Amino acid sequence: MYSLGFDIGSSSVKVALLDVKTGKAINSAFYPKEEMPISSPNAEWAEQNPSDWWNNLKLALKDVLEASKIDKSAIKSIGISYQMHGLVSVDENGEVLRPAIIWCDSRAIQYGNKAFDEIGEEHCLSHMLNSPGNFTASKLKWVKENEPSTFAKIHKIMLPGDYIAYKLTGELVTTKGGLSEGIFWDFKTQSVSKELLDHYGFSEDLIPTIKETFEIQGLLSSETAKELNLEPGIAISYRAGDQPNNALSLNVLNPGEVAATAGTSGVVYGVSDQLKYDPASHVNTFAHVNHTNIDMRLGVLLCINGTGILNSWLRKNVAADLDYVQMNDEASAVEPGSNGLLVFPFGNGAERVLKNENPGASLKNLNFNLHTRAHILRAAQEGIAFSFKYGMEVMEQTGIETKVIRAGKANMFLSPIFRQTLADISGSTIELYETDGALGAARGAAYGAGLYKSLEEAFSSLEKVEVIRPIAENLDALEVAYENWKQELI
Repeated sequence: MYSLGFDIGSSSVKVALLDVKTGKAINSAFYPKEEMPISSPNAEWAEQNPSDWWNNLKLALKDVLEASKIDKSAIKSIGISYQMHGLVSVDENGEVLRPAIIWCDSRAIQYGNKAFDEIGEEHCLSHMLNSPGNFTASKLKWVKENEPSTFAKIHKIMLPGDYIAYKLTGELVTTKGGLSEGIFWDFKTQSVSKELLDHYGFSEDLIPTIKETFEIQGLLSSETAKELNLEPGIAISYRAGDQPNNALSLNVLNPGEVAATAGTSGVVYGVSDQLKYDPASHVNTFAHVNHTNIDMRLGVLLCINGTGILNSWLRKNVAADLDYVQMNDEASAVEPGSNGLLVFPFGNGAERVLKNENPGASLKNLNFNLHTRAHILRAAQEGIAFSFKYGMEVMEQTGIETKVIRAGKANMFLSPIFRQTLADISGSTIELYETDGALGAARGAAYGAGLYKSLEEAFSSLEKVEVIRPIAENLDALEVAYENWKQELI
């Protein structure tokens, strides 16, 4: 038997095929080969066409099926991971009414801040564990206020993963976890927040049917099966936002366990069993994939918008003659601390860890007689690691003490400089695994469809491939650099 995983990112869509019996990946593919376009019609806007996600999914799936040469009737489940906090609005016919407002769009901050004040900080934090901020609910409020004719046509709102599931099944469904990441969910009443809906003037009819994260949420329709060259009736049995799903893919499910990613944006995600929150909403708390009313499992999420995108920008604009490996080689000639050069990676929209401020990316202490391109390349990776450290200090206030970080061996975690700097400055051991979001979604779906009897069985084949431990000799220079970095930031 096999399980498919679809990972709907803002850069690309990845598809993975899992052999349920062995727990190994059969094949995977992603599209497009260059990053998907993000439209910015106005400053601080970020939009994508949901049709682009669907078309790239079809291309990646076609490659996987052609390369795998399996009996397609043996595919029994599909899982979906997706970029968090996006807003897809559809009419009564299921047609998309406007481009999706995605995670890094900053237009709704003022609405979230106003709701935080008027609903009340204590209620928002104790019930929803977050300020409404710039999340999905506030994005919908922006549509209501600025595009009233569009808002009037909305039949249902969806997160990106809900939209993909709808394309697969024809059913309008969401999850408690998805609603919590949109700041629609009240953790005390275990229901959609009446206070938030009333404040924003939303009808609860806009919310799709609510399903559990792990269960059969719908079946692949005959029409879509033909379009995808699959058999009809496959169970869509798991969906989760990309960061809870990344934690799942690394078997981070229990209190005290921590996962990290560093792609376009960077995340540290810790699991807690306590209804704690950050009063300033530097970090955010959502329902984890295995959260239940009885056994709370909450994901505390630190997000830095500008991580891998900074490294990518440098390759395109500063080191166009180098690939990423060569960039690392050049940067490794510079000692830790980069001779005092500091880089602030905040150039990809408003940063929650900075209270939704958008200071932009910058260099500090650049000396024309001392610093070279190599210093900039190293300081950039150190700046990304420093931003993680800064947020992890905030996470400690919610009870997340980071001693071991699990990550997939991908993106910035392929860089020896970045991962060693992060280990050194955080004092954490980093464990790397050969897995990714699409493969994690496939495992989650296999469990949701009953192909695995437990999550422990689903992850019994997950293998650790590398361990990075802190190097004491690096710490003095990095601590000085970090303290200077933090003082400049504050």
